[in-house]
Amino acid sequence: MSADELSLEATVARRLPPGLRVLAVVAGVLGALAVSLFSWSLVSPKPAVLLIRTIFDRNWRRVSREMAKHVPEGISEVLHEQYLESSDHGYLDVYYPDRAGTAQGLPTIVWLHGGAWVSGSKEDVANYLRIIASYGFTTVGVGYSLAQAQKYPEPVRQAAAALTYLQQHAERLRVDAERLVLAGDSAGAQIAAQLALLITDADYAARLGIPAPILLTELRAVLLHCGGYDLSIKSAKGGMGNGFLRTVMWAYTGSRNYLAMPQVDLASITGRVGADFPPAFVTAGNADPLLPHSLALAEALSDQGADVETLFFPVGYEPALGHEYQFKLDSRAGQLVLSRSVDFLRRKTT
Repeated sequence: MSADELSLEATVARRLPPGLRVLAVVAGVLGALAVSLFSWSLVSPKPAVLLIRTIFDRNWRRVSREMAKHVPEGISEVLHEQYLESSDHGYLDVYYPDRAGTAQGLPTIVWLHGGAWVSGSKEDVANYLRIIASYGFTTVGVGYSLAQAQKYPEPVRQAAAALTYLQQHAERLRVDAERLVLAGDSAGAQIAAQLALLITDADYAARLGIPAPILLTELRAVLLHCGGYDLSIKSAKGGMGNGFLRTVMWAYTGSRNYLAMPQVDLASITGRVGADFPPAFVTAGNADPLLPHSLALAEALSDQGADVETLFFPVGYEPALGHEYQFKLDSRAGQLVLSRSVDFLRRKTT
C-alpha cells in the first residue's frame, strides 16, 4: 500500500467503534500481507513451497499414525545413521526382522521418500518400511536435501552416496550388497528411477555428472509408486497438476525456466530407458494427477523390451485412488499393492 492509502485507512479506522477499529486494523494488515506474499510469489517459489510443506507435513503425520497399527512386532532398527558428512540431511534409517537367520545380509530395499522434492522426510515412510521388512527384507529409508537447501541434481547424488555407504557397511547393517532394490514414492520414485538409469547407462551417468555407485548386477529391481518421470508431460487435472509441478520444479532447480536446463532435461527418464533398465514395478492410482507419468514410463519400458510389471486401476474404480494411495493400508487397494510389491521383491531378489 502507498503512504496515502495507509493514511486514509488509519483515518477511517479512527472513526469506527473500538471493536470494529481493531478488526479494521487487522484486515488492513492482512491485506497488506496478502499483497506482499503475492508479489513475492511472482519472483520466488518460496511462498508456495512453505504452504505446500505445511500441508504435506500435516498430512504425513496423519498417514504415519494410520499405518502404525499395521506394523508388526519383531523389527530391529538402526536409526539416523549418517551416510554423508557434508549434508545436514545425509542420514538413513535401517529396518530388518529380528529373528534367527538375520545375522547375514538380507535383500535390501533402499527407499527414497516423497514430498514433491520440497518436503517430506525418511520418518514419513518409516512405518511402511517396517512393514515391508517384516516380510524378510532389510529396508532403508534415505534422507536427502530438499529444495531450497540444495538444488537438483544433489538429491540424486546423495542417494548414490547412500548406496556406497550401504555397501561399505553391509555386514553391520544386515545389507546384502548384491541384492539391492531402489524404491520410492512420488518425488522419491523419480529420484530412484533416475539413479537406476545412471547405474544402467554409463553415458547418461557421465552427462549427469554422477558416477554409478554400484554395479548393474547388484541392482536387482526398482519399485516405483506414484512418481513423476517426464517433466515435459502434462499432468492430469487436480491439485498436483501443471501449476503445482511448475512451482516445485522451480524450487528444486532454482530456475523458473527449468525445462531449458540441460541437466533438468536429463531428469525426464521416460524417453531414455532401454532394455537394460532393471526389472521395474510401476503403479499409481486411477485418480492420481501423476498417473500419466507412470503410464508413459511403463509403456516406454515395455516398448524397449525391459522387464516391467504394473498395477493400474480402471478409470471408474471406486473409491477413487489418489496420489500415494499405497499408504492407505486400511483399503483393499492399499493391501493389494503391498501384496503385489512384496511378491515382486521376493521374485526379483531370489
